[in-house]
Order: sequence, then structure tokens, then C-alpha cells
Amino acid sequence: MARRVALRQWQATPSVALSEHPHDPLTVRAAGGVVWRPAAPDGWEVALVHRPKYDDWSLPKGKADSPDEPDETTALREVEEETGLRCALEGELEPVRYRDRNGRPKVVRFWLMRAVDDDIPLRATADDEIDDARWCSPAEAATLLTYEHDRELVAGLAAHGKGGR
Repeated sequence: MARRVALRQWQATPSVALSEHPHDPLTVRAAGGVVWRPAAPDGWEVALVHRPKYDDWSLPKGKADSPDEPDETTALREVEEETGLRCALEGELEPVRYRDRNGRPKVVRFWLMRAVDDDIPLRATADDEIDDARWCSPAEAATLLTYEHDRELVAGLAAHGKGGR
């Protein structure tokens, strides 16, 4: 059963710097986006990326460049690096928590993002971290995404009309 995905109201204030945020220093922190654009027939599409190192399809995300990089900045930068898209934040989604491949706890903060230039084709990264990127309907994303937590984010947005947007 998919968990309910809540859309938080995003405020234009920077998040607490990671170095000032009381958390377990062993927890891996990352940020990313559920990037969407209008499209027929489902009304919208979501951007997905393929990582050859893990042979998985996921939502674009990544780690901060520095301990004091705000999570919102990390999310926007990582999405642009992995897809070539500049985006606007629309709202924060519930964070995703899991253990990474090394067994460390990981928290990923996700934002619903609208592609600013949604007619620009997605592109893979030059460093081969991402070898494919594509737009998919929510139904296609459900079959292509590797991880249940990514599928739940997209399905929750689809069930709630992209969070009431």
C-alpha cells in the first residue's frame, strides 16, 4: 500500500545549514526533485534518470557540495546537473529515509519542481554518472522506477493532482 505523500508549503528562506543542523553525522543527507512538465494524455510527465553504476532508474538527486550548502540549493543544482533542466521549486515533499548501499542511514529531501524550460530535451551528464534521462507519464514512471520510495512519491502526486496544483 502506497503511503500518503504530503506536499509541504515551501518558503523562500534557506534551510538550516547542514553544519548547524543537529543530526547524526553518520546520516547521509541528499536532496532532489520530482520534476514535472505539462503533457498529454495524463496531463503531466516526470523526469527520470538512469545511473549506469547502479543500473537503476530514479528521481534526480544528490549530495551537497559542502556541509553549508542549503538543501534547496542542493536539490536545484543536482537536478540541473543530472538532467540539464533549470527548475523552480513548488513545494517540499515528505523526505525519504532508507539505508544506502553501505548500510548507512540516508535522508533525501525532495521538492516538487517545475521545469522552467520544459521544451528543452533532457540530457545525460558529461561525467557518465547519468547515461539516460527521459520524460515519462506517471504510469510509465511507476513501471520504470527501480525504488519503491520513488514510485510512492510519483504515485502520491498523481493521486492528489500533483499535490493540489
